[in-house]
Amino acid sequence: MALSITQNSLQTREDLIHLITELYHPLEKYYTKGKTRLNLGSSSAHFGLDIAGMEGFSRLLWGMVPLAAGGEETELWNVHLEGIKNGTNPDHEEYWGDINGIDQRMVEMAAFGLALALVPDKVWAPLNDEEKDNLYQWLDQINQYEVVENNWQFFRILVNTGFHSVGLPVNHARQEESFEKIESYYQGDGWYADGHAQQWDYYISFAFHYYGLIYAELMKKADPERSGLYKQRASMFARDFMYWFAADGSALPFGRSLTYRFAQVSFWSAYIYAGLEDISMGVCKGLIFRHLRWWMKQPIFTEDGVLTIGYGYPNLIMAENYNSPGSPYWAMKTFLVLALRAGHPFWQVEEKPLPKLDKIKKLPHPRMVITREDDQQHVYALVSGQYSDTEHAHNESKYAKFAYSTHFGFHVPKGIYGEKQGAFDSMLAFSEKDTYYRVRRRCETMEWQDSALYSRWKPWTDVEVKTWLIPMGMWHVRIHHIYTERELDTVEGAFSVPLEQRPTKPKSEITPHVESFEEYGIGVCLDTGTSAIYDLTKKRIAKLVETDPNTNLLYASPALLPSLTHSLPAGDQPVHLVTAVFASSKTRDPLNHMIPEWVQTAENEAELWQGSGRIGVLRDNKWFDR
Repeated sequence: MALSITQNSLQTREDLIHLITELYHPLEKYYTKGKTRLNLGSSSAHFGLDIAGMEGFSRLLWGMVPLAAGGEETELWNVHLEGIKNGTNPDHEEYWGDINGIDQRMVEMAAFGLALALVPDKVWAPLNDEEKDNLYQWLDQINQYEVVENNWQFFRILVNTGFHSVGLPVNHARQEESFEKIESYYQGDGWYADGHAQQWDYYISFAFHYYGLIYAELMKKADPERSGLYKQRASMFARDFMYWFAADGSALPFGRSLTYRFAQVSFWSAYIYAGLEDISMGVCKGLIFRHLRWWMKQPIFTEDGVLTIGYGYPNLIMAENYNSPGSPYWAMKTFLVLALRAGHPFWQVEEKPLPKLDKIKKLPHPRMVITREDDQQHVYALVSGQYSDTEHAHNESKYAKFAYSTHFGFHVPKGIYGEKQGAFDSMLAFSEKDTYYRVRRRCETMEWQDSALYSRWKPWTDVEVKTWLIPMGMWHVRIHHIYTERELDTVEGAFSVPLEQRPTKPKSEITPHVESFEEYGIGVCLDTGTSAIYDLTKKRIAKLVETDPNTNLLYASPALLPSLTHSLPAGDQPVHLVTAVFASSKTRDPLNHMIPEWVQTAENEAELWQGSGRIGVLRDNKWFDR
């Protein structure tokens, strides 16, 4: 099965149908006797194994329903229909149960709303009167309880949209309540926040806009004003979101829920489904198909073809507490484009590459600066000021690192002891001389200062760090002013370079090219890319840290992480550290040729202005562009 997927050229509608069919084919043996659940693995989530099985069942609908709407059908459709009848029947032994307050089953109900709206002939018409009432009563529970104040509001909206489509009673009061809450999350320029939180991740694309565009297309006649508004916002968002993708099809690994993998591109499927045209159809087609081709090259399946928890490979270390074995099948959202019939222009248009995009792009709402390598094969983001209030696993790694890369990924810690377990790529970590480290989590303050991202953060209440992140193409500069009342050891990391991406030779036979820049900087060059770090203040000692395996989201291999180490005294005066970091997806050898003069000559932030001739300068704790 895996071999067949890798051989699929993914160029046409038929290829996409073949892919989704192959993704579904191995799952039939995992249904329960009553066909209401899929038991895809033995790991659990906070909502328990029973609901996890129902989650797996529901998430397959995100692909099955568009496939059926487009005139095709999976061999699992009748199996699923039987499961719907049994799962909503309170007298059946496999009844999905009554919800009680905030409940994961609310999340999964949205797919049934989509089914009622898109394929009522296949999911509603085949039911008898009792079965129809059972389905309605089970879904209507979402109108009886409060819903989490974030993207969950759209689950209620989609359920009621499904009710509207088949003539069932709609709870208009609850529906309007959810619409009002969605409005309260809107930030402007096409961006929402995921509730009242400092969080702008893939939930904005594969939740807010994805569901909003589905609603807009389904309800364009019944609710034209709101539908038009949602489409307008998605068009604005698309101009920014395009910057999250590299030319090879990969997308920026950032934030939580990355185990949904190719759901990263589902926004573009919804964009085409809703008939938006600001971004050309050929460009959107290229984004979707390149992304899927990229993912189908990654080792993300079990031997019999089941999607695993993880990102670039199976990995429970990076998972959130709500990731069950069926959770990754939210990736099926990307197949919404299959709802377009074979004669739709999307299937005839030629796939186009990414347009020429700015090499350095400021995205104010997600508090990012996106940098692209010349050939657009590598994209990285400087980030400050985001954090998920939900406090899921490794929030500090998923939101609060200084940089995130499509090529180098990022690490989550395997433990908190030492640099190998901590794997502090794109972080400044502090230890009270006991090798237990703390890093940036929440930012007390974040603001834009010309081209710089400024943040103020506290690893302890009596330790304050002011950080400026300044983009310089494939280099970037980090300036830290540290005020500490305790003695601390520090380590700061660049991007990590994997020692191996596939088992082509024994690890012992891999010889990286390592280059030192005096004692204040170090770079490493492998077939898998190049990374370097340099201390402009010439206070710290450079070294390579070999990270623990399975800590990076993109690759399982141990990695070499160029790092700087230093000890800080306690005192009243701030310590100033200035760091230059380089990363390229290419092999850069010798590295010394890549070092700009300003990296070699500037000794502090005051000299960046003169040394670079184009960066800027810090004056009175404020950054000014050149």
